[in-house]
Amino acid sequence: MTRKKIQIKRIDNTTARQVTFSKRRRGLFKKALELSTLCDAEIGLIVFSSTGKLFDYASSSMQQVIERHDLHSGRNLDKTNQPQSVELQLENTTCTLLSKEIVEKTHELRKMKGEELQGLNVDELQELEQLLHASLGRVSKTKRDKMMDENQQLRQMENLLNVEAHLLGQGQPSELVTNICSSADPPHQDLHTSDTSLRLGLPYPHD
Repeated sequence: MTRKKIQIKRIDNTTARQVTFSKRRRGLFKKALELSTLCDAEIGLIVFSSTGKLFDYASSSMQQVIERHDLHSGRNLDKTNQPQSVELQLENTTCTLLSKEIVEKTHELRKMKGEELQGLNVDELQELEQLLHASLGRVSKTKRDKMMDENQQLRQMENLLNVEAHLLGQGQPSELVTNICSSADPPHQDLHTSDTSLRLGLPYPHD
């Protein structure tokens, strides 16, 4: 005698529904245990009854299974081609452009340092040489301008010290000497006072 096939639909009778739930829940948990044991599978099973009662089974730890599920779901979500917002698209485009620019600038810097030149042809090497010459010229000009400014400051300091020595030699009041030096005090005086004093043979100024 064959078993009568049960139609899969909601059981209207409350008592029959609860009995069926209890039997099939135990069968479901039994199958989960068998699958985990036979196949070394990590299984987490959560069931809520119609009354809201919780039944669960885990082959190891339910928390561990849930964390693994979340991690796997997150990876799959990253791989899906879901439509992105305009802000996210712009952000990704900007990051891509910046990364490309960093790579290009790093490569240019290495060439300026004389590295990674094997892949360059003669024209590219000549262009790089001209660029280095132009850069060296700008550096040299800036250096000369700095040196001229420092020499001018040293000459001003020298003139002030000469005036100070002359006034002190004539017995001028110290207040007058101080006022004259303060009114014509060049910038960065402290940086060059010791050098100028040594050149003039004057005693080293102390605080």
